[in-house]
Amino acid sequence: MKAGVIGLGAMGAPMARYVHSKGVLTAVGNRTQAKADALASELEVRSARSAANFADCDLVVLCVSLDADVLENVAALAEVLKPGAIVVDHSTVSVETARRAAALLAVHDIGFLDAPVSGGVEGARNGKLSIMVGGDEAQLERVRDVIDTYAARITHMGATGAGQATKAINQILVAGINEAVCEGLALGEKLGLDPERLLPTLMAGAASNWFLDKRGATMLRDEFAPGFKCLHMLKDLRIVQGIARDSGIRTQTIDQAVADYAELIERGYGESDTSALIALKRARPAAVVEESDAAPGSAASIEA
Repeated sequence: MKAGVIGLGAMGAPMARYVHSKGVLTAVGNRTQAKADALASELEVRSARSAANFADCDLVVLCVSLDADVLENVAALAEVLKPGAIVVDHSTVSVETARRAAALLAVHDIGFLDAPVSGGVEGARNGKLSIMVGGDEAQLERVRDVIDTYAARITHMGATGAGQATKAINQILVAGINEAVCEGLALGEKLGLDPERLLPTLMAGAASNWFLDKRGATMLRDEFAPGFKCLHMLKDLRIVQGIARDSGIRTQTIDQAVADYAELIERGYGESDTSALIALKRARPAAVVEESDAAPGSAASIEA
């Protein structure tokens, strides 16, 4: 089997290295050509200048940022890949985008698996990602050995779009946990609790979670190197927001997270890790302070 990887960011580059460790990596591509050239030189593989450089690949792995990026790459690959090849998309996009991509490739008898991932940059670097897959199960089995090189778990979730639907659920939970952890640690700071005692104590009990473990100490030191960027979280959450509203569920958690990450981006935190959310939690808006501090029985107190 020959494989290629398109998208060599914080997630895609480690994936490419794991594919290379399997001995099947043939070509790498990236929007920024210098990044592709550097990794290709390191791994001694082809640096792609166009989709045509992937024409001999049996498998192409995508890990790009936006729905438009996925569709642009898929449209180009559809014209050059041979029948029977498979595209595995690890990007986070809408269910509809996944279905459109699959349809574009199916015309040319090329397979498509929507396979978003969870586990963060650490998971990619350590080869321990959770991969949720939508599409034909037989196609998954054909490429499983390759994507297993960077996976802790690979789960076939159902037909095309099921992978992205599962990632939507994942992002709701992640966003809610981020909100709670940042709010809780901001309160811990205000109460003067020692982080070196607080964090291991929380991790030893029911409050334990990935975000607290991986980001708790760094956020309290105001270190927000990504990680997962606030810009990308907001993009994901807006996709999730649309899915959730179409499904008719209550969306308070999603709506709050969308508002918070939009505010973070306005404040210049777009390229920062999502743990920068603690910056919003450290100070209440003035209107809330006035209502909370109002004397019992006052107009502000009654309205609240």
